[in-house]
Amino acid sequence: MTVLPLEKPAASRRGHQRRPGSPAPLLLDASFAALGAPAPVVAALAEAGITIPFPIQAATLTDTLAGRDVLGRGRTGSGKTLAFAIPLVTALADGYSMACRPRGLVLVPTRELASQVQAALLPLARAMGLSSVTIFGGTPQGPQVAALRNRADIVVACPGRLADLIEQGHCHLGDVEVSVLDEADHMADLGFLPVVRRLLDMTPPEGQRMLFSATLDNDVDVLVRRFLDHPAEHSVDAAATPAPMVHHVLTVAQSDRAGVLAALAGGSSRSLIFTRTKHAAHKLAHQLAAARIPTAELHGNLAQSARERNLASFAAGEVRVLVATDIAARGIHVDGIDLVIHADPPAEHKAYVHRSGRTARAGAEGVSITLQTPAQAPDVAAMMRRASVVPLRATVRPDSALLRSIAGPLAQRVAPTRRPAASAQDSATGTAGATGQAAGATGQAATAGRATGHGAVAMSAGYRGRRRR
Repeated sequence: MTVLPLEKPAASRRGHQRRPGSPAPLLLDASFAALGAPAPVVAALAEAGITIPFPIQAATLTDTLAGRDVLGRGRTGSGKTLAFAIPLVTALADGYSMACRPRGLVLVPTRELASQVQAALLPLARAMGLSSVTIFGGTPQGPQVAALRNRADIVVACPGRLADLIEQGHCHLGDVEVSVLDEADHMADLGFLPVVRRLLDMTPPEGQRMLFSATLDNDVDVLVRRFLDHPAEHSVDAAATPAPMVHHVLTVAQSDRAGVLAALAGGSSRSLIFTRTKHAAHKLAHQLAAARIPTAELHGNLAQSARERNLASFAAGEVRVLVATDIAARGIHVDGIDLVIHADPPAEHKAYVHRSGRTARAGAEGVSITLQTPAQAPDVAAMMRRASVVPLRATVRPDSALLRSIAGPLAQRVAPTRRPAASAQDSATGTAGATGQAAGATGQAATAGRATGHGAVAMSAGYRGRRRR
């Protein structure tokens, strides 16, 4: 267990006005500017081709830009990241940050989600003269510590690595003015809530806090009651499976399972396949590669650089198939996924909803396919009922015509190739049948001398009272 040092929160530099009561009126047809976003942020969004707010953004921005605590529910892919990124950079724009004392904090459950939040946040932060750093495990901490020493304004972090850096004296949360907890229900599922509570306890209680989640169950409600002060509540998506989507449950003999998966993955459709374990993901990816289907894998046994490379390869279309554990079920945004295939049925209905939510995004169509053996049928039927899904059911073999109609025309098979390993740590890149490229910029300093924790904080004296230029 990580023991975090106690820190007396400093007074917030920005007095957010708490206004209990009902949420602000919903302005679904309003522009970002009409909702109160500053001109540099509106321009940065327009440069990225984003001009019309998503419902979760239109619902929350009036309250968040006014400094209110907000509790927002929307399924993954609904636009929650910009819903908190816009008020975050707006609130911090007129202040200054000292070394190792960020003023904005975003807590997320996975490394992949941290990278995606950073990619959306960084252009807005730069437009407002701010800096941001991602902090998560699986990578050396030196560049992360260097970015903190260089007065990073915003930290996007996974709880474990952030707790480690705080314990070492490299980071202090007493100056945090705005805190965001993204995918709170997934945090609960992964067992992160105890350390999340400790981290939030280190932030000033008068700061603004935003909590976004796909579902608001009992564990999340504990956080809401403890840390949010009369929050404005917004829910723009029902807690049900996204649509439009076609759901199939296919019964297969265990001996036919690999052949059925190859038939589904071998079509022209872009496919995301979920397995329950890391070993199963690795094994299936290499089985598909041996069948000359370009495939990448994504799971916790890979080095972070390999995970980023494989995800980038799939997002760029260099491979059509990604085999993943539930690490990809939440917060991973890749456009144009046609099929979500549950090679192993998920253990509970919330996991099914989040896995399936990787397709049929932003109004596009999508297909979710669950494979089951006859012995698994009762459990799968119960899960579908809890998810409020009525699927199409069939029994199939690898040569069934239904598989071709779902997967689309047979795609050209490609001989497997393997990217040369960049280092011993990356010797197994997990990319089968295609080469990938590293993911986008992280916003961190690439090289820097090692910080010394408390000494690094002491260095901030030279920055006191100086505003960022």
